[in-house]
Amino acid sequence: MDAAEALSVLMSPPGRVDPYPTYERLRAAGPVVRAGPVFFVVTGYAEADEMLRDPRFGVLDDVLRDQFLPGWQGSPAMVSISRSMLRTNPPDHSRMRRLVAGAFTPRRIAVLREVVEAQADQLVDRMIDDGRAGTPVDFMQSFAYPLPVGVICALLGVPAADRPLFRRWAADLTGVLEPEITPAELVVADRGATELRGYFAELIRARRRRPADDLTTDLVQAHDADGDRLTADELLANLVVLLVAGFETTTNLLGNGLVVLLDHPRQAAALREHPEFAPGYVEELLRIDSPVQLTTRVSAAATTCGGVDLPAGSWILLLLGAANRDPRRYPEPERFDPWRPSVHPLSFGAGPHYCLGAGLARLEAQLAFPLLLRRLPGLARAGRPERRTRLTLRGFDTLPVTTDTASGSAHRGRPAGTTLGTP
Repeated sequence: MDAAEALSVLMSPPGRVDPYPTYERLRAAGPVVRAGPVFFVVTGYAEADEMLRDPRFGVLDDVLRDQFLPGWQGSPAMVSISRSMLRTNPPDHSRMRRLVAGAFTPRRIAVLREVVEAQADQLVDRMIDDGRAGTPVDFMQSFAYPLPVGVICALLGVPAADRPLFRRWAADLTGVLEPEITPAELVVADRGATELRGYFAELIRARRRRPADDLTTDLVQAHDADGDRLTADELLANLVVLLVAGFETTTNLLGNGLVVLLDHPRQAAALREHPEFAPGYVEELLRIDSPVQLTTRVSAAATTCGGVDLPAGSWILLLLGAANRDPRRYPEPERFDPWRPSVHPLSFGAGPHYCLGAGLARLEAQLAFPLLLRRLPGLARAGRPERRTRLTLRGFDTLPVTTDTASGSAHRGRPAGTTLGTP
């Protein structure tokens, strides 16, 4: 199977649901593989890490969008992504990122620890209530979605009553992040983007009338003070992307990670007894089943990577999920080993576009998994989970579980004397 055939399999619904066998077929041809005259696929960890950090490789800009995606400016979904820091290069990317970065400093994230713990405890209480007498509970709907969406909405100043709206809108919009999208899928993505843009346009108006202590107010005031620092289009686009990115990745991390833990009861038991091991567990969970499977870059100049010549203007598909399983970097990469030394997954990217919310996502997962395992010692799968047929953002639509209602409600809070560390 050549690279083009492997990519065809990867883009099919079955290939998206389980991409790992196809990654290995691509890897067999080398860490960097030519799939077209100026189209390359990267499966190697070192090569992907290099391209993510090298300023000669940027994201798709307006000139290339005009060339490859004519009419993109008529798509609310494409405009929402392209006008945000997610899909802009320096200096615009740097300018926008600076305006937002203050909300995601280690100090700010540390302050959120108690908020995350309290919300996670409340969600487990609800799971226990809903799961009495062995009734299945959808983990995605009951925990994996509401925990991170509650945190990012609190940062943005989104009222709690509005939070249930966003899961469908975001799921629709993020179709535009796929490497291939059909006209019908673009219609759905545009619908989600239109709903989200309408919501945030109203929130912007509300914050102008009544400022609050939240990130939305900060960005509105930055725009109003100097439109050169943040244009109206950028303000709206970045609010949409901050919301979506703020929960989609973490929701998928929680769902993917829980399945891995349930499939490895010995390792789960160790984490239940030793929550201080959580950071190492989360890094390995990010590595073995990344919530973000790919990103793209364009080469600004001719260069060489992985022994392959890349012409200027090459379009490069970086398969982060494959890079995280590169056996040159991680021996026995298919094995879940939370004690694996020196795990640095590329799930949040690297370099200038490294995910701003990575620290927050890690905190939520480091607190959530030990809490779930301790308070729900009988937590188990209940029926077949349903994967989303998406490749870029890998996760579950539904994940039915049963809870342990006999002992779970008696174990609230973190055991005394425990801290978060590394195994």
